Amino acid sequence: MKKVNCVAIGLTLFLVLPVFAETAEERGHAIALEADKRDTGWVDRSSDIYMTLRNAQGDEKKRHIRNMVLEINGDGDKSLTIFEEPLDVKGAAFLSFTHATQADDQWIFLPALNRVKRISSGNKSGPFMGSEFAYEDLSSPELEKYTYKYLRDELVDGNDCFVTERIPRYEYSGYSRLIEWTDKKLYQPRKIEYYDQKNTLVKTLTFTEYKQLGDKFWRAQLMTMVSHLTKKSTLLEWKNDQFNVGLDSQSFNENALNRLR
Repeated sequence: MKKVNCVAIGLTLFLVLPVFAETAEERGHAIALEADKRDTGWVDRSSDIYMTLRNAQGDEKKRHIRNMVLEINGDGDKSLTIFEEPLDVKGAAFLSFTHATQADDQWIFLPALNRVKRISSGNKSGPFMGSEFAYEDLSSPELEKYTYKYLRDELVDGNDCFVTERIPRYEYSGYSRLIEWTDKKLYQPRKIEYYDQKNTLVKTLTFTEYKQLGDKFWRAQLMTMVSHLTKKSTLLEWKNDQFNVGLDSQSFNENALNRLR
């Protein structure tokens, strides 16, 4: 009996010890990997986005945007954003090719200039169309773009979350780190804090009103980015969300922007 017990105890220790030996970095990466796995296979997405720009005094400007995204296996997603209203931004468009291990390719078309402009690697931390979102924020969060570290568990508006730290691998990133609260049930973000290269908290993005699409994938219908420096905010409200609508690569190239001219 003693021999059997010793074997059983030894086997138990063998199975349990690796769990306790898991580092914060390994656990952070495992959380990000699970989130990535659960959000793969949606093929493409078409949406209407209603953007509200709010200044420190509470004055608002509203915009209507069409957004199309194509999922790319083995690399980052491709997206095309076209401004529909109001007249001062109508026809402006933004094309982005996210990459997993290299700098993203991004272009913008501005009707006033009547030309397509490529966004350089050093300018991706700049503001997107007067909003509190940077060009960098519009990239899909590919797993390889960051290193990860688990920090703690914490509630966000009653939702149990993993709190992890993400360090950008991208050398031109405007951020030193991001702190993300990932919902344990949905494996989707509830909140992200952005820290600049001086490690100052510059803005916070919150995700609310999650909706299940395609019987599998969850998407926040409201996203709010608040700048702690300017006190300005940008609200994105998603409408008419659809997956697998038949988009292809021909809709996502520079010619697509030139056709808007």
